[in-house]
Amino acid sequence: MESRSFSEITSETDEAASFRIENFVEFSVFIEKSSSILGELKENELMDTVVIRKSVESLETELQRAKALMGRVSHSRQPLKKQIEEMTHDLGRSLGLVLFASHDVPIAGKEKIEALRREMMSARFDSCSESEFANDAETEKTEETGETEQTEETEIEEEIVEEEITLDIDDVVLQVKYGNDDEFKSALSVLNVLIRDNTVTSEWVSEEGVIPILFNRLGSSKPGNRITIIQILRSLASQNDENKEKMAETGGLTTLVKSLARDVEEQREAVGLLLSLSEVSAARRRIGRIQGCIIVLVAILNGDEPVASNDAGKLLNALSSNTQNALHMAEAGYFKPLVHYLKEGSDMSKILMATALSRMELTDQCKASLGSDGAIKPLVKMFQGGKLEAKLSSLSALQNLSSLKENIQHLITTGIVSSLLQLLFSVTSVLMTLREPASAILAKIAESESILVKQDVAQQMLSLLNLSSPVIQHHLLQALNSIVTHQSASKVRTRMKENGAIQLLLPFLTENNTKIRAGALDLIYTLSKDLSEELAEILGETHVNILINILSSGVSEREKAAAVGILSNLPVNDKKATDILNKANLLPILIPILSSNLTNSAPSTCGLVESIVGVLIQFTVPSDKKLQRNSVEQGVIPLLVKLLSNGSTVAKTRAAVALSQLSQNTMSLQKSKTSRWFCVSRSTDAFCEVHDSHCTVKGTFCLVKAGAISPMIQILERNERGSDEAVLGVLATLLQDEIWENGSNYIVKMSAVQTIIKIIEQGTVKAQEKALWILERIFRVEAHREMFGESAQVVLIDMAQTGDPKLKSMTAKILAQLELLQPQSSYF
Repeated sequence: MESRSFSEITSETDEAASFRIENFVEFSVFIEKSSSILGELKENELMDTVVIRKSVESLETELQRAKALMGRVSHSRQPLKKQIEEMTHDLGRSLGLVLFASHDVPIAGKEKIEALRREMMSARFDSCSESEFANDAETEKTEETGETEQTEETEIEEEIVEEEITLDIDDVVLQVKYGNDDEFKSALSVLNVLIRDNTVTSEWVSEEGVIPILFNRLGSSKPGNRITIIQILRSLASQNDENKEKMAETGGLTTLVKSLARDVEEQREAVGLLLSLSEVSAARRRIGRIQGCIIVLVAILNGDEPVASNDAGKLLNALSSNTQNALHMAEAGYFKPLVHYLKEGSDMSKILMATALSRMELTDQCKASLGSDGAIKPLVKMFQGGKLEAKLSSLSALQNLSSLKENIQHLITTGIVSSLLQLLFSVTSVLMTLREPASAILAKIAESESILVKQDVAQQMLSLLNLSSPVIQHHLLQALNSIVTHQSASKVRTRMKENGAIQLLLPFLTENNTKIRAGALDLIYTLSKDLSEELAEILGETHVNILINILSSGVSEREKAAAVGILSNLPVNDKKATDILNKANLLPILIPILSSNLTNSAPSTCGLVESIVGVLIQFTVPSDKKLQRNSVEQGVIPLLVKLLSNGSTVAKTRAAVALSQLSQNTMSLQKSKTSRWFCVSRSTDAFCEVHDSHCTVKGTFCLVKAGAISPMIQILERNERGSDEAVLGVLATLLQDEIWENGSNYIVKMSAVQTIIKIIEQGTVKAQEKALWILERIFRVEAHREMFGESAQVVLIDMAQTGDPKLKSMTAKILAQLELLQPQSSYF
């Protein structure tokens, strides 16, 4: 070894001494400050909890070790750099442990403690080379002695530190196991940091049973603690699969699932942990079996929290590998896994899913979701190409889905209609069980007008009626009734009538099955609307009497409405048909039914009333005064007048027609009574200003005395344009040649002229024609022209220029009355 001079050795010795002095001072300062903080902590009464007390004791122990090391440094010839730095850092960690343990305790000086901790943790001490103190022999000896001492000191220090950390961690575990709420919360915080910073090993976690302990405390903890527990478990789960498997074995999954139904933050953490655990097959099986788990996950999936929703979707996808879980998801309203199995699953999986769908009580929203998710096409494919079990399960599922209108179009586009009809015509015994659901689906499909693109589908259904069971007959009649009521089905109806559809349906009028009889009645009623003279011949007296018997029996309002509707479609001027109705004593059956349903607005009742009034038109034809009188004596007029205020537009229109027919004979009846009334004292109340005579409701069918004119005018004022023509027809009966002036004065008195002018401007051509006829008679009176001429002329001029050509002559005639047009005008 190279020899060195005395001055060199002296200089190096001074440097070593300088190191010891500077670092000794800094180390002493750290010890002094820590001691001061320790004293303050011991005096703080709020620090008296087990975890905090243990952390303070740990700080005290570290201080004692630090003071002992300081004594050794002062007597040592070489600087113990490593021991000083490690001891300083240990003191800093002890201060940090105190801060962690007391993070919820309001103690003063936390900032000072944190500042000192940071300073200690970042402290570094410089040193010179350990071989630069003396000559070779002395240096070698010193180095050997120093290395031996340093090794011994380091081993001792490491043993002490390891023992102290072990004691601290043991305390944390004890508090996690048995601590009260505050102690438990503090211990969780420390444990969370230890695990997050990888301070503890997986072996320690396993040996101490940390995972079962945390799951055990999860169910009984406060909300904040539950969130921390789940966060710790998520950290542990992210470390290795062994921890995940232990979590799946603990039986705490049920407790974890309960957190899904709690507040948003806890829910989010719980879903994240369950998603992580689902990577373990055993955990997936158990999660899916926990009651209510899938329902809550679906709710979270549909919720507003994006992270939880995303994780819930991933978890549901993972759980859906089990078919039973997919079914539970469908029951909860999440159908994508089920639809996936229908598209790509095994044959048995497809049957399982289809069978489940057929048995589920689905809301319209669920049916719509299944349709939009694509469930219908694979089900149709199963029906068309599968074996018997697949056909049955898929048809039953389609029957369930077809009850929603939105899904009908999906069905039609698959081309299923032809397959269903083919099945219904099949005589193969094994397929007979499929015919009922097939007919039910057809009945639903028929609600869409799109079915009309299939040629002769209605005729094919008709031909099946007599070859089917009652259930299938009912569904076929449902389908046919839907088809014939479509707006664009006129050609279909015509073809059905030409092919004898009504004759085919008549035997069903005596059917005991209420649904079949009602369906046949509805279908005959719809088809009979377009018939004229031939209807009476098709029905014959026998079936007319059957229809009347239906009215007098205790059947539903729907059947009564259809039966009387068929009778109302008989030709009004067919005296033979009317005689059959009169002979069967129909009026005494209809009047009580009409009287009891005047104020009932239910759709079925509304149709019944409309049809009854339609029959009354037949019983009030002007050509048969005897029949009219019989009807009036039955109390028809008061009922018809009430309908003017209470009925539907159709009922009001028909009532107005019947009243108009009665009013046409008022003048002739008044004349025939003159000789009889000549010797009878006449009541002033009976005098009619329109007919200029004494009138009564039953004697002369006088609508003025019946109080019918006021509600008629109200109908016109309400803009019920559908009734205009019929109501104006009634007013026209007050302007017959013999009484036109009285009638004009009465209409003016009832303030109806402006309303009539309005109809000339806005009404239909037929209504305009009647309004012009009435206005012309009113304007024959000069006073009326002066009163209303100015308000009418603008409308009349516009009508003359732009109105229907066939009305120009009538319009010109009134303009001439108003002296706005020459009698020789080309308008005439």
